[in-house]
Amino acid sequence: MASPQLKKGYTRIANELLDQIVKISLNGTQFRLVITIWRLTYGIKGKKANEISTSYFSEKTGASRSQVERELKTLIDRNIVKVLSIGKKGARVLQVNKNYEQWDKQDPAKEPVPESRKKASNVKPKYDEENTYYKMATYFYKRVQKVAEEAGIAHLTKKANMQTWADDMRKLVEIDEVDKRKAKEVMDWVSEDPFWRTNILSAKKLRQKFIDLAIRMNAETNPKTKQKPQPKDSRDKEIAFQKFIQEGGDPNDFNWND
Repeated sequence: MASPQLKKGYTRIANELLDQIVKISLNGTQFRLVITIWRLTYGIKGKKANEISTSYFSEKTGASRSQVERELKTLIDRNIVKVLSIGKKGARVLQVNKNYEQWDKQDPAKEPVPESRKKASNVKPKYDEENTYYKMATYFYKRVQKVAEEAGIAHLTKKANMQTWADDMRKLVEIDEVDKRKAKEVMDWVSEDPFWRTNILSAKKLRQKFIDLAIRMNAETNPKTKQKPQPKDSRDKEIAFQKFIQEGGDPNDFNWND
């Protein structure tokens, strides 16, 4: 027989928030996601936000990971859920936006989409946290975030869209045909280079400048041996002499020594 007890823990939520959440149009999965976020924020003393992975949501709600990603994106787009940053484990740091006046009360999923827009829209791939490209994006983001914090420009990377970053990583590998190991080497180098570390602060910029960055990295890490000076041509002095004469010089004043 179940016997829940407050002494084992409880989630403290303002009644005003509960009054508003029941008024807004949410499907079952979206509502369960909101409850899960509340449980891991307000349900833990001192927590206003928490790092929550897609797999954790899936485990706790019973929804598939693709379903979690889809419905969580809707909540974020409607400003019901806020993404604060990327956490230490690579998942998003989330919180429910308690300023309910900012919530979009019109569910975008219910808005009719004009036929012309349906045809024109391009369906972008979705990347979960276990995807290789998402992991590459997260790896680079953490290095960029550290640089940005040290340089006092953390606000420039705080709202990074990891789906966009992951897609740029996919393009780098699949379209530009860059080896993943080479990509990691350049990521490591660019985040340490005194000049480029504050100029490459996104996956898009990394892809745009990748060839130039790889060339510069190779030049610094594998410097070529200095070429031996070319032997002098014996005709060089004769050519110089003729030029000296043409310019009005006295043949006796020409220096034939090296």
